[in-house]
Amino acid sequence: MKYRKDKYGNNLSVLGFGCMRFKKKMGRINMADAERQIMKAYNNGVNYFDTAFIYPGSEAAIGEIFEKNNIRDKVYIATKLPPQLMRSTEILDKLFNEQLKRLRTDHVDFYLMHMMADIKVWERLKSIGIEKWIEDKKASGAIRQVGFSYHGKSDMFCKIIDAYDWDMCLIQYNYMDEHTQAGRKGLLHAHEKGIPVMIMEPLRGGRLVNNLPAEASNLFADHPVQHTPAQWAFRWLWNQPQVSVVLSGMNSDEMVEDNIKTASETEIGELTADDEAMLKSVVDAINSKMKVGCTGCEYCMPCPKNINISGTFSAYNKHFSNGGLAGFKDYVKCTAKYAPASQCVGCGKCEQHCPQGLEIRKQLKEAEKVLEVPAYKAFNKITTAFKKKK
Repeated sequence: MKYRKDKYGNNLSVLGFGCMRFKKKMGRINMADAERQIMKAYNNGVNYFDTAFIYPGSEAAIGEIFEKNNIRDKVYIATKLPPQLMRSTEILDKLFNEQLKRLRTDHVDFYLMHMMADIKVWERLKSIGIEKWIEDKKASGAIRQVGFSYHGKSDMFCKIIDAYDWDMCLIQYNYMDEHTQAGRKGLLHAHEKGIPVMIMEPLRGGRLVNNLPAEASNLFADHPVQHTPAQWAFRWLWNQPQVSVVLSGMNSDEMVEDNIKTASETEIGELTADDEAMLKSVVDAINSKMKVGCTGCEYCMPCPKNINISGTFSAYNKHFSNGGLAGFKDYVKCTAKYAPASQCVGCGKCEQHCPQGLEIRKQLKEAEKVLEVPAYKAFNKITTAFKKKK
């Protein structure tokens, strides 16, 4: 495993474990799988683990695993505060203490303001006294470093970076988002100020690996240097010295093993001009087929009408990248458990939480037109009748 320094000289593994996508069994995190994968990562040098208050069961799961295996003081925990819930420092204390209880610890190594996409959010937090609250928590040792996670445009990111003496930040960044979200401009601005940058969505919710259009797959296959699509995505990131830690939402042994191998092999500056050109061509190929830039984070869920929004968009994108039959099959599977897109009532709750700022209601209507063809409606009518009989 390779390591890069944080603001205070601590060694952080370049691969971080994103703890949002643990596999579930009967609606609960599969603890046996999660423990095995976390410990496999830890035993191979991963020491940075990222969670959040709003990730169902995640904080409690890693707290239990770290305590059981006696490794709490050998790892760094990053968790997040949901600013939208904050109205006073009393609420801050109550929530933070709940997080410590879940994590079975007396301190958090990296504490982030979650999804802070506008300077106004930070100004509101300041108005309730968060600066003094952070100062007190740092003085007591309950919080070691403070940062924020960000989804938004680069100019606003730079304003937030300049608004406080941050210890770190977390941005969405990958070879498709090089010039969107905070982008390279934001990455360089933070780095110039000495602020470590952690990366989320390195695979754009799996879009840079799964259901690639044939044109993109052929570009990888024909390139003189051979890596898998996932390996290329990680190598592109670790190629850059401004990147500190790359999070991966690992939920299989194979994923853990492959990411560890890539993290251990990749050197700063190893990509050639030909490698970079190939990846830019891959971006063009993906963009030519992708209709909705959904990363599958599921912050928009649950839908009041039980629509699987990310699943619908995945099937919709697959319709264009891999053919209508492939998209149809995925949509049938998706709506076997969830409601179809046509059930959307346009309440807009999903859009309030979407980190990508997607026009979800409008795009669900577009997906409905493409996916809910007469054959689907006939099939859905039969399955609905069958469910009612049961």
